[in-house]
Amino acid sequence: MRLLLRSSLWYTSAFLGSHTAFKSELVTQAITSYLIKTMHYQTEERGRPNSSDYRIYFKTSDGKYISPFHDIPLIADGDQVLYNMVVEVPRWSNAKMEIATKESLNPIKQDMKKGKLRYVANVFPHKGYIWNYGALPQTWEDPNHTDKDTKCCGDNDPIDVCEIGTLVCSPGQVIQVKVLGVLAMIDEGETDWKLIAINADDPEAPSLNSIEDVRKSRSGHLEATVDWFKKYKVPDGKPENQFAFNGQFKDKDFAMEVIKSTHEHWRALVQKQTNGGEIDW
Repeated sequence: MRLLLRSSLWYTSAFLGSHTAFKSELVTQAITSYLIKTMHYQTEERGRPNSSDYRIYFKTSDGKYISPFHDIPLIADGDQVLYNMVVEVPRWSNAKMEIATKESLNPIKQDMKKGKLRYVANVFPHKGYIWNYGALPQTWEDPNHTDKDTKCCGDNDPIDVCEIGTLVCSPGQVIQVKVLGVLAMIDEGETDWKLIAINADDPEAPSLNSIEDVRKSRSGHLEATVDWFKKYKVPDGKPENQFAFNGQFKDKDFAMEVIKSTHEHWRALVQKQTNGGEIDW
């Protein structure tokens, strides 16, 4: 796989923020604050939806193309501990859309397998994805790193997010989310973390601050999430997915440590690319 990182915004945030001469928290916070205040995102669709050539590209308000994987800051609001989430799949839809980590500028595209577009099956009694589904930018689950808790390596993608709010989002939408907990799915021997979060603009966001709040106010929602992830590949002839921690959700503090770890792995990845130009996998 070749990851192409050619944006000046990425260079500013990733390289300067991790270079030994710029490691102070004040400098890192200043860079993050600058990006948060100045970056507003637009999307540009190319091709026809539900086709192999369909892409959603990301641009700044002044029309500069950016990567949703590398150029959008992870942290949206340091005071409230909000994260930017790139929405790939709206709730109730079936097309498996994802950030194309192998393509220049990393647009969103529909995943393909054996030459066919991928759609998730309806897992009874649900229709499509049961949350707005997407990823946190500037994170990466390192396939060469064995997690100390799951005993499995990462899945080579940004960390996934299940946004459980009442609003249905759009592909390519960048929203600010409050993280509530995390589920550790094991997908074909790889660690595939699933963050549980809520849109900060959702009417229910003020009352949901932990995974226990979700359990109390959304009866059956967490159980449905485990059931969905366990079974969604079965119609394709694959076995049920497994989970670390016996399928139990870990709390907000644990989730934030997972985010921190995947962000550090992303920083190491882009630092390696800065030093070497381009990475061939």
